[in-house]
Amino acid sequence: MKIVVIGGTGLIGKQVVEILSSQGHEAKAASPSTGVDSVTGQGLDEAMVGADVVVDLTNTADFDEKVVVPFFSTSSRNLLAAEKRAGVRHHVALSVVGTDRIGVGYFAGKTAQEKAVREGGVPYTILRATQFFEFIPLIADAGTRDGSVYVTNHLMQPMAAADVARIVAETAVSPAIDGVLEMAGPERAGLDEFVGRVLAARNDSRPVVTDPQAGYFGIPIEETSIVPLGESRIGDITLKDWLNSTSQHGL
Repeated sequence: MKIVVIGGTGLIGKQVVEILSSQGHEAKAASPSTGVDSVTGQGLDEAMVGADVVVDLTNTADFDEKVVVPFFSTSSRNLLAAEKRAGVRHHVALSVVGTDRIGVGYFAGKTAQEKAVREGGVPYTILRATQFFEFIPLIADAGTRDGSVYVTNHLMQPMAAADVARIVAETAVSPAIDGVLEMAGPERAGLDEFVGRVLAARNDSRPVVTDPQAGYFGIPIEETSIVPLGESRIGDITLKDWLNSTSQHGL
């Protein structure tokens, strides 16, 4: 099976390509660095030749709604048009748990992406993931003021990037469901607790201050805004496992 992984050189993409390749699939990493740009359309038709499945892991580090909405809208429309021309049978898009409930800021971009996928005319599966363990230090940095970390105690259920990649790869070789699957980590607790545990493990002395109004990267959230509310795939790797692994690797 030929599987094109858009964003295949990133954190999740590299792992997805490795997993699929180890299973004997022809997994092609596609990104601007390999000459494939989903926003401009450069290289898309060439990359799609003979593809059975396309996995969309495109992302932007910008949280500005004026940036993320056109980015995800344009990228998705270009991808899906190229897939239709090539006869691709399954489009897998990685989104975020809470997209359907928050819908502003970065989540507005993901809402636009999901809408494009639903209307794109290619059989699809939308995978919504919770926050990655790898991003918790960024959450801490974003909440730092005057040497203290201000974060909400609203719930989160983060997961390891390795679990995300594994589930994405499994979905890529499964039939399209024309619907949404959600995935999360094995532990649910307050965002302040997860941030505190990560900082402590890294010997980061910044105190964590619980602020229920802190939101998520400046976006107001409620108690359960960023955790699954229904059935979801649960990852295997706990925060303790991940911290032990990253410590061993010097991360």
